[in-house]
Amino acid sequence: MKPGILAIDIGGTGLKATVVNEKGQMLAERMRVPTPHPCPPEALLENVQRMVAALPAFDRISVGFPGVVRDGRVLTAPNLDTRLWAGFPLEQAISRAFGGKPTQMLNDADMQGLALVSGRGLEFVMTLGTGVGTALFRDGELMPHMELAHHPIHKDKTYDEYLGEAARKAIGKKRWNRRVLRALELVDILFMPDRIYIGGGNAARLDLPSDRHIAVGSNDAGLEGGAALWRKNGRIVAVP
Repeated sequence: MKPGILAIDIGGTGLKATVVNEKGQMLAERMRVPTPHPCPPEALLENVQRMVAALPAFDRISVGFPGVVRDGRVLTAPNLDTRLWAGFPLEQAISRAFGGKPTQMLNDADMQGLALVSGRGLEFVMTLGTGVGTALFRDGELMPHMELAHHPIHKDKTYDEYLGEAARKAIGKKRWNRRVLRALELVDILFMPDRIYIGGGNAARLDLPSDRHIAVGSNDAGLEGGAALWRKNGRIVAVP
């Protein structure tokens, strides 16, 4: 069997990894370890290397990171401490950690969305976990990343503070669900998307009304989307 794609999903609570094929299908059981806190780059890299040791062969790497990333560097890392991460060349560091294998990195909600969207019309992705992630796609094309999670939604609270894991635990499931539904109403007003996909570890805690344009996606989409980073015109590109 030819080598697959190592997909790494970095979260504020857990680090996940597996190897996927060209269609994004898992070739091995998903590995997961708790995200260390504090989590400087060195600690994250050590944990990722240990987690990946038991996985099958791969010849390229896809990384989803919970913050703003650009040109292989981390700009923000709200749930990992931006002070430790700002400017860090994580894409290059992960490539070096695995023998120089070609590596691409995206925001984690963007990578998750690549596995969820249909590729038709305007599609919005919201991930609910430690914090909140968002991604927007037009006819399958990823739009420039927006950090909607840090925009105020209620008084002085951002989406992260209003809907994140700390808020869910503090206010309980019923009130948290009402907050999520309010946020989705605002998304509809702002973007008028054809479809909204909800992902992340807390998506399963939602009690959504019947709505044809809102769907809950698989929690593994953050890994399965790793294959899409290597597609061009619908085909997997060759490794240099």
